[in-house]
Amino acid sequence: MKLSYEDHGTVSVLTVSGELTTDQADNFRRACQDRITKDIHDIVLNLEHLELLDSAGLELLLWLVDLLAENSGHLRLVNPNDTIQKILEVTRLERRFDIHGTIEAAAKSLRI
Repeated sequence: MKLSYEDHGTVSVLTVSGELTTDQADNFRRACQDRITKDIHDIVLNLEHLELLDSAGLELLLWLVDLLAENSGHLRLVNPNDTIQKILEVTRLERRFDIHGTIEAAAKSLRI
């Protein structure tokens, strides 16, 4: 997993590439907690280059939603590929996430 971020005020755009699986769970969790300790309230998670998401990865996304909510923040998912979208649909978790086609649309939804 490769993870990069850009902070814009209280919003961080995290881009995840490769795999979000059990092996990457600790790194992902630490990176998200680090963003929150730096006064980030909302996270836009760019999934455009995410190739694989296992059950641990799904748990991480649910954990992140809850963590942000505890801090009055929100999570937006952006541009999941067909495989990731299908995983979210099969697990019925697409209902739990606010999914957008572009980073701009996700960021705009946070300002409303």
